[in-house]
Amino acid sequence: MTDALPGLRVRRAGPLALLQDAGRFGVRRLGVTQGGPADLHGWAWANRLVGNDWGTTALEVTFGGLALEAERDLTLAVCGGDLGATLDEAPLPLWRGLRLRAGQVVAFRQPVAGLRAYLAVAGGFRADPVLGSTACVVREGLGGHDGHGRPLAEGDRLAVGGAARGVRGEEAPAGVRPDYAGMPRLALVPGAQIGEFDGTSLYRAFNAAWRVDDRADRMGVRLTGPRLHCRLETLISEGLGLGAVQVPPDGQPIALLNDRQTIGGYPRLGALTPLACARLAQCLPGQEVRLAAVAAEQALAEHRRFRMTFR
Repeated sequence: MTDALPGLRVRRAGPLALLQDAGRFGVRRLGVTQGGPADLHGWAWANRLVGNDWGTTALEVTFGGLALEAERDLTLAVCGGDLGATLDEAPLPLWRGLRLRAGQVVAFRQPVAGLRAYLAVAGGFRADPVLGSTACVVREGLGGHDGHGRPLAEGDRLAVGGAARGVRGEEAPAGVRPDYAGMPRLALVPGAQIGEFDGTSLYRAFNAAWRVDDRADRMGVRLTGPRLHCRLETLISEGLGLGAVQVPPDGQPIALLNDRQTIGGYPRLGALTPLACARLAQCLPGQEVRLAAVAAEQALAEHRRFRMTFR
């Protein structure tokens, strides 16, 4: 970290604040999961608004409760969910590049809309990569600010890059800011064992409203609703990609997110697209969602358009 400079000091630690770059890839054969931002959309826009390249490490704040003091002048942006963010006790504008002066305090209170906020600083946060990534995976004890997968704690300090290119005042268009209070339609590419589910189950899967269970974290989100039935009684474990929607024997789907296990043996309806995973990651327990089947070609085209925004 030769170009690292003082950045932010943790005055109060929330329940879960983690450094995340784009993720840890090429290591699933070792049983190591992906990590990275649960809400790819919010993370990417926070980095863009301060002039950072794709993949730059930002801070993912879940639920709130975090307070950070600036140790030097910085340019920052907060995107994603509204966690009641403040700057020196005044409301902090979201989805906009802002100037932060040394000694000022940014704090996150509690969810207003959405579950996770992303704080990016110009130049990016600096940490030593583990297996090629700074992505923090608590379960595996990898990455993050200390390399050991530890959430931020009071007194921790976050270093930032010295080459800050941020432009104060740049703002994300209104059209890219999700309505976190609404009922999202989550795009799902059918595949894997979808043909093994009976017709009634498939109708229910894509026409019923599913409720986000309180058993949800960065590993996966359980959806509760009508019971789905699969004709397969046994299945050899196979690799699991981001967004895989498994259906265990109780018939209640589980959408797997960034910190998922690398293999699994439950039948799958298919996989949510990366942007559908991002939207699901912002849903609070009790919120309702719907699944919408899309063709793989359509999903790929959508993702390419999204990535082109950040080139």
